[in-house]
Amino acid sequence: MSAPSATAPAAPPPPAPRPAGRRGVELSLIAAAVCVSMFGWIEVGLARGGRLPPGAAGCGGGLALLALLAHLAVRTRARYADPLLLPIAVLLNGVGLVLIHRLDQVPSLGARAAGSQLVWSAVGVGLFIAVVLALGDHRVLSRYAYVSVTAALALMALPILFPAVNGARIWIRFAGFSIQPGEFAKVLFAVFFAGYLSANRAALAYSGRRMVRARRLDRVRWVRRLELPTARVLGPVLVIWLASVGVLVLERDLGTSLLFFCLFVVMLYLATGRTGWIAVGLLLASAGAFAAGSLEPHVHSRVQDWLHPFATIDAGLGPSQVAQSLFAFAGGGVLGAGLGQGQSYLIGFAAKSDFILATAGEELGLAGLCALFLLYALLVARGFKAALALRDPFGRLLAAGLASLLALQVFVIAGGVMDLIPLTGMAMPFLAQGGSSVVTNWIIVALLIRVSDRARRPDPEPEPAAGAGSLEAVPG
Repeated sequence: MSAPSATAPAAPPPPAPRPAGRRGVELSLIAAAVCVSMFGWIEVGLARGGRLPPGAAGCGGGLALLALLAHLAVRTRARYADPLLLPIAVLLNGVGLVLIHRLDQVPSLGARAAGSQLVWSAVGVGLFIAVVLALGDHRVLSRYAYVSVTAALALMALPILFPAVNGARIWIRFAGFSIQPGEFAKVLFAVFFAGYLSANRAALAYSGRRMVRARRLDRVRWVRRLELPTARVLGPVLVIWLASVGVLVLERDLGTSLLFFCLFVVMLYLATGRTGWIAVGLLLASAGAFAAGSLEPHVHSRVQDWLHPFATIDAGLGPSQVAQSLFAFAGGGVLGAGLGQGQSYLIGFAAKSDFILATAGEELGLAGLCALFLLYALLVARGFKAALALRDPFGRLLAAGLASLLALQVFVIAGGVMDLIPLTGMAMPFLAQGGSSVVTNWIIVALLIRVSDRARRPDPEPEPAAGAGSLEAVPG
């Protein structure tokens, strides 16, 4: 038998294994999230009334149905999406329903809100499904960058025409319903920032030094000149800053103004990689906050509460909301008092919205609070992971911007409740009572699902063509 020829062609390498969509993992995690929420609901009933609560099956079944519908939409249209995004959103939404239901057991806090929050969650999941099914390619959104900013500015200006609520003009109330347009404007601003910065990041990043030779008295000397972006490129930066200050002054809304401007500065840094923009943003934000804190009474009072949280106790007026929140965190200890056994309801009307994190801190303790923060951190990290896996600049900035938006919200709200920064009056993502907030957060998760599906697909992603529908990559 003759030996095989040395010149025989080598066998082709086996095809690379097709990565799994991991939808089964997602479904298992969703089932666990629903079970945790149902157990929390049952524990509240046992702690408050010594019996199983009558609404546990309805709430658990409703949450399970919503989660299943969302999972089917992802399985159908985004089978390669990150398997952790949807379960984390379901778990946070479920924990929020449990905490709101727990506070509903206190008659002094007013009407039952858990049922209403479940309805708003259904609306949010409906929009989540619509985005996942209808948005085939996230790069289509780059066509509507300027339409998005126009709509966002209109939404932010609309509450000025309505009466102030708790000192701030951020609500639209009609026919028994209330809507916070600024929540929806955040997503529109993220789309605009991603489109604008991906198209102009080369000009914004060009800040190097150039040597210019000049002759004078037969000597050669070098003059350093700092190259700044042109006025046409730099102008929108100043416009965004003026708009954020305008929101702060006209609507007396410190949280939206701070979130709005910080989002732009973070995305500007991500687009250019220049730390100088962070310094410029901090200076502008500090100047605007100092002016508003000095001239606007509502903002000034919140700054004073931040600096002196126990001043009302010293004056014999009783503890303020910030002081009650600090007492709740201290009372929770490491493991918490247990669901339904805390006293954070003493905070008052804001216990279900602004200060719901204090309820979590008192009844779940430091351990439960750290678990919630880890869930938020994981949600943000998966958003950044999807951004890093993309090649088109618009998609990278959009995913990173949406993830940064969630991170900034958690920091601003948790910082205010814990007296690290002035109180902002915003709603904790997925946890707090607020229809506009929960709907907006479900839309953010839907966009991250679409982006992560594009980033994790096994087939090569086509290069984005320069044109109206996509943005050309610019070397950083």
